[in-house]
Amino acid sequence: MALDTGTTAWLLISTALVMLMTPGVGFFYGGLVRRKNFISMIALSFIVFALVSIQWVVLGYSLSFGTDIGGFIGNLQYAGLDGIGMDAGDSGYPPILFVAFQLVFAAIAMAIVTSGFAERVKLSAFIVFALLWTTLVYDPLAHWAWGGGWAMALGSLDFAGGTVVHISSGFAALAVALVIGKRAGFGTYSMEPHNIPMTLLGAALLWFGWFGFNGGSALAANGLAASAFFVTNISAAAGGLAWLAASWVRGKPSSLGMVSGAIAGLVAITPAAGYVTVTGAIAIGLIAGLVCYGCMLWRIRKNLDESLDAWSIHGMGGLWGAIATGIFAVAAVNGYSGLIEGNVTQFIANAIGAFAAMIYAFVVTYILAWVVDKAIGLRVSEEEEYVGLDISQHGERV
Repeated sequence: MALDTGTTAWLLISTALVMLMTPGVGFFYGGLVRRKNFISMIALSFIVFALVSIQWVVLGYSLSFGTDIGGFIGNLQYAGLDGIGMDAGDSGYPPILFVAFQLVFAAIAMAIVTSGFAERVKLSAFIVFALLWTTLVYDPLAHWAWGGGWAMALGSLDFAGGTVVHISSGFAALAVALVIGKRAGFGTYSMEPHNIPMTLLGAALLWFGWFGFNGGSALAANGLAASAFFVTNISAAAGGLAWLAASWVRGKPSSLGMVSGAIAGLVAITPAAGYVTVTGAIAIGLIAGLVCYGCMLWRIRKNLDESLDAWSIHGMGGLWGAIATGIFAVAAVNGYSGLIEGNVTQFIANAIGAFAAMIYAFVVTYILAWVVDKAIGLRVSEEEEYVGLDISQHGERV
């Protein structure tokens, strides 16, 4: 097939947009921590991008998209990107471009997990954990949903990563937080965000990059990409307004709450972006904003120190979005119908895929974190935590 220059250009742009989301996560999280951990939090996202880039080339892409082994994982036929070329493939764009597009998804998933490590992780242990997590959690889940694994065979729909990226990273962050333990002084004295404008900047980068995240997942420059692009924005807007309204009822309408709701809407529309109408996107975003806000309040009541809220926003937002895909999918958009059109089978398939991803990500992450902690220690010393990770881990200060 001849090279489709329009699609190739769109996928190049989309890849760049999604890449920008990884430092966007760093800025978002960096503003939420205390000043003494600001550099460290941003640095983790950059380190993740470099680590995952190499892991993806060496074996990650092959494990995710290689020939299926038992519905669970791909083989190593593409290890080192063997056989991946730059000539137009069957879809009209270079296979190496598809590899790059999937690489940036793997990177942002691991970047989201850094929420569970905030202000207390030892850098050397984090590097080991990140490589293990990407290989043993992200890659299998990508294969299940997109690479010919059991979830794909079952018919579970995940247009752009609701299960693969968001459920996996959100529940992984919760597992890590439980293993590594609370920050020193958590619940005793204030740990307020030190730079909310920086978090708002991170949210802007995420919202912007999400157009490539979802629109690019059409893998073509066509009407489906345009529809996915548009419903992405609508769901984000609905989620942001829902969270804003809910927080206003309880007190002040915070800017941080508004952008958190927008991200919840973005997360929830991710698996559904290629299957729902604008009306469905509004419903998905509104419910996501309320559900994720409620989960955050529950987390606070339970005194859980997953305080950057990857679990409540990405984990629970992704879970709702995956289930919502099985509810709101409309055949007129992309040929797939959901519960509102009477397709109970699709709803069941999506629910199975979502809960399987949730259980797998949480359990395997917990085991990995526990093993790394016992082997080399995940956490910095009490003195290093008191001084702050900027100085103790990087020898730098703001």
